[in-house]
Amino acid sequence: GELRNCFLYCSMFPEDYLLSREVLVRQWIAEGFVEKKGDNTLEEVAEGYLMELVHRNMLQLVDNDELGRVSTCSMHDILRELALSISKAELFGTANNFSEMAQMNTNVRRLSACRWTHTEHDLSKIKFPHLRTVIALQSSMDFVPSILSESKHLTVLELQDSGINQVPASIGDLFNLRYIGLRNTAVKSLPDSIEKLVNLQTLDAKSTKIEKLPSGIVKLYKLRHLLIDRLSDGTRTEFRYFEGVEAPKGLSRLEELQTLETVEASKDLGEHLEKMIQLRNLWIGNIKAGHCAQLLASLSKMPLLYSLLLCASDEEEKLNIEKLVPTSTMLQKLIIRGCTSESTLECPVFQDHGRRLKYLALSRCHLGHDAFERLEKCVPNLTYLSLNKVHTNGAHTLVLPAKSFPLLKTLVLRNMSNVNLLKIGADALKCIEGLYIVSLSNLKSVPEGIESLSSLKKLT
Repeated sequence: GELRNCFLYCSMFPEDYLLSREVLVRQWIAEGFVEKKGDNTLEEVAEGYLMELVHRNMLQLVDNDELGRVSTCSMHDILRELALSISKAELFGTANNFSEMAQMNTNVRRLSACRWTHTEHDLSKIKFPHLRTVIALQSSMDFVPSILSESKHLTVLELQDSGINQVPASIGDLFNLRYIGLRNTAVKSLPDSIEKLVNLQTLDAKSTKIEKLPSGIVKLYKLRHLLIDRLSDGTRTEFRYFEGVEAPKGLSRLEELQTLETVEASKDLGEHLEKMIQLRNLWIGNIKAGHCAQLLASLSKMPLLYSLLLCASDEEEKLNIEKLVPTSTMLQKLIIRGCTSESTLECPVFQDHGRRLKYLALSRCHLGHDAFERLEKCVPNLTYLSLNKVHTNGAHTLVLPAKSFPLLKTLVLRNMSNVNLLKIGADALKCIEGLYIVSLSNLKSVPEGIESLSSLKKLT
């Protein structure tokens, strides 16, 4: 039954739409399609459902992420039509154009209103009293106030890329709401009434214009995923092209939180985080040198940490990552943006934990001479490596040693103007699929040894 519901749910998205693993997993959980099994989290069980649908060819794999997990998938047009016909017949859900809205069965439980444009029609009479889910991707928001006022059982409200710019205070009346999606919208603030949504599990407000969280957010004890930041530079060329929010007082009360992206560093943030032992994915911005000792000591104690981003307050601010000594054996993804000491690769996170890392992105860090040789010794099992404006003590030649990085699938080199030669040793990068060389302005020729990369699919 659960797998069937998950399959039917996918038909609520537009034709040929790229379905994000993370979004599907979180919405399936909010819908109640996922039951805990053994020691696995709900998210792990839901990911198992997704893999099952892919293996049965009920969903098509589009892309894996850098860690080998499903990143995006899609639904074949014919299967989507089949799922939609079943959904409509069972009042599970419906996906219609606005012109067909008047003919919809008002007892339907899920409404896909994607890519609806502005209308002059009177929408105040539209009532769906049993509605549980609204998915309104890339839509105007004309009909939303009416639906919010009449649909008291709503559990999922997905408004990504929509025209919404203000969240009404009445959202606090939707007691059952478990998922709110506001990603890529012009929303500037969240109403204080959000503190009444005590069943909320996911708040996704990435790439919005929200600068501050309501203080009552810490009353949402069931919150599992809190994603909120604003894109301050659309070109992503500035050092701090995105900014997070200040941690609200009492953040540590959110004991079930697994994802926190992005929170701004402060002198007491480490104290809050130390109590949040369920955190797996954590992004921290605006870090100053004075924050590092306590903050990194607290991060080191997190038992389940899987993905970590650390971003300095500016590109000259020193990040003393020597204090980061992870106890989590699950940490696989590490992103460091900021100036580090010349002994960066001598730090415990690389020397003691490096073999567990699969994804590493470094920006403005000091790596010294023979950067690749030293990296290969510390982090030999990477599948993804990105180096942006890293300091190599003026070295003009970058050499990938023979047989190095046997598992690496993606290598990104950006903004390293001093480099004029790149050499790839024999049997290096045996699994490489993507090689991205961007703004290496003094690179004089095609990388030496590139002809031996038989698995290479993308070169830019």
